[in-house]
Amino acid sequence: MIGIFDSGIGGMTVARAVEQLLPDYSIVYFGDIARTPYGSKSAATITDYSLRNTEFLLKKGAEIIIIACNTASSVATEALRREFQVPIIEVITPAATKAIATTKTGRIGVIGTRATIRSGVYEQTICGQRPDFHVFSEACPLLVPLVEEGWTNKQETKMIIRRYLHPLKDKQIDTLVLGCTHYPLLTQLIQTRVGKRVTLIDSSVETAKYVRDLLTEQPQLIAREEKGIVTHRYFVSDLTDAAKTVARKIFARPLELILT
Repeated sequence: MIGIFDSGIGGMTVARAVEQLLPDYSIVYFGDIARTPYGSKSAATITDYSLRNTEFLLKKGAEIIIIACNTASSVATEALRREFQVPIIEVITPAATKAIATTKTGRIGVIGTRATIRSGVYEQTICGQRPDFHVFSEACPLLVPLVEEGWTNKQETKMIIRRYLHPLKDKQIDTLVLGCTHYPLLTQLIQTRVGKRVTLIDSSVETAKYVRDLLTEQPQLIAREEKGIVTHRYFVSDLTDAAKTVARKIFARPLELILT
């Protein structure tokens, strides 16, 4: 069983991609809606939440953990790997690897929460492999709350995105990493405002591909389920009408959210 957690509902974009690419594996998901957003919190608090989230998923039967949150990935990955013996997959490396392979100019933009951008993890990962590349980062703290509220097509959201992306447009980037798993829900708005010549990198999709390749190479990590036995359970720490609406939008079907 694949365990996935996020600070809220944004990580469901990862879960949806995993469902599509790995149909023979069960999923257990935890969205920490009650404590979202993580991006404005201290590293110690984010790590504490991440440890608790992982413990919850393991108790539910998870055999591998995906940190479907760029903030938690940038801050808590090493702590989780020290604490737990199961494979811990973060979303930074797959997205950074794809950005490196995609850019033609070596000018890459990254948008994310304050904690993700403050960590410098994307610059370190990308420039660690390609020192000749230039990475330009922009914190977008209002976007996660807007997504969690279901404001994915409001005029106010469009104006805020335009304001956040303006400095990156001036840097003449040709690739933009959506460094938060909430941001794929804003893809159309972001693409319109950054320009069609800029390629967007979806960390949710790239992470799902990474896990697919990992399990292909190391099938012993998790046993495939027989047809008819695969289950997907979605737990949340708070249940709101907005969460139900956004979850339905992500999965294009009604989704039962289990309050825990």
